[in-house]
Amino acid sequence: MMGSLRSIFKIPDLKRRIIFTALILVAYRVGGHVPIPGVNASALLEFFQQTASGLLGLYDLFAGGAFSRATVFALGIMPYISASIIIQLLGAVVPYFQKLQKEGEQGRKKITQLTRYGTVAISVMQAFGVSIFLESLNNSTGVPSGELIVPDPGFAFRFTTMLALTAGTVLIMWFGELITERGIGNGISLIIFIGIVARFPNSIFDELQQVIHGNRSLLVEVILWGVFVFTVAATVLLTQGMRRIPVQYAKRVVGRKIYGGQSTHIPLRVNTAGVMPIIFAQSILFVPQTIVQFFPNSDFMQSMNMLFSYDSSFYWLVYGVMIVFFTYFYTAIAFNPVDVADNMKKYGGFIPGVRPGKKTSDYIDHILTRITLPGSVFLALIAIFPSFIAKAANVSYNFASFYGGTSLLIVVGVALDTLQQIESHLLMRHYDGFLKSGKIRGRRRF
Repeated sequence: MMGSLRSIFKIPDLKRRIIFTALILVAYRVGGHVPIPGVNASALLEFFQQTASGLLGLYDLFAGGAFSRATVFALGIMPYISASIIIQLLGAVVPYFQKLQKEGEQGRKKITQLTRYGTVAISVMQAFGVSIFLESLNNSTGVPSGELIVPDPGFAFRFTTMLALTAGTVLIMWFGELITERGIGNGISLIIFIGIVARFPNSIFDELQQVIHGNRSLLVEVILWGVFVFTVAATVLLTQGMRRIPVQYAKRVVGRKIYGGQSTHIPLRVNTAGVMPIIFAQSILFVPQTIVQFFPNSDFMQSMNMLFSYDSSFYWLVYGVMIVFFTYFYTAIAFNPVDVADNMKKYGGFIPGVRPGKKTSDYIDHILTRITLPGSVFLALIAIFPSFIAKAANVSYNFASFYGGTSLLIVVGVALDTLQQIESHLLMRHYDGFLKSGKIRGRRRF
């Protein structure tokens, strides 16, 4: 391991990419402490300490704590993710977007540009909702000190808040694109990753305080950490798990040379959709909470707010069902068995015992449907597990969020993918990778 770490800095291009990525992430964390004008940050922090386990706390998790501090990065990268989701959904039903997806590099650039415009539009709407929400907190009982969160509400505050939050989101989007282009790993994923990981040291410190002050026995704390390790291991298995379908390519004679004849396989992942189903579900469940902010005096909207609150059983039921649904939906978008079967037939490939063409696509679709079901159910359980731990073991929300859900899946997924990219750079230049055995080393073949 230490030899591999030293090898990183022997490769100028890889070293430059890692340093560049680190500097961008540092800039992102610094920007997460620049406050919005006109907000009493200490009073807002008191309010969030009283409602840390709510949906607002979940949103704050994506923003890396910037939302609870009312900084210019308070919206985080969620508007960009929402815009990307909308574009992907449109690509499944609207012919114009389907055409763009098939136009190669030019179509990809056009989709990226439309996603940027959508990000700005969503940021403006969400920023206006945040400004209304912050003003409404002046009447909240969640601030023990009784201080006003927005001392001077009005048009000027709303305008400056919309301007600051929208500019902050656009800057984060630019940071993510810079990392993807000139750094290492996926920029958007790494920005979410660093925001989540930054909360982990404080969570550990809170747990140590619980043991030191006698609020929790040492045995219970050891069991909690054992459950945490087991959950992380299960999440890694879910992320890495796959079904390999054997494929045989027929031999072709061209002149004096023989082509084909080799055996390979199609890797079908148990969790093809990754963390996207959870992000899809959360993004949609954010919508009722956002709409409620526009109608603070409506009894019907307040009833909807209670129904979709983070502590509601109805919320968790809808959340779990939506995760299962979006797992199948995103898998259908990301992996098309018909295209795979056509490409295999075009190049003389076949699955032993299965006829080429429609029979092959039906066979792949059948297997994909079967392995996606346990993956989607396990994904839903992981998403709900932090709430269960928080209530059953009286664990703080910050620490419980690492027991599953979006936090754990993003941390594990991004860490594995980034490690794979670093390994690819090392192996390409004839250096040993980080792991000399195990599944991660084998992933580079696919």
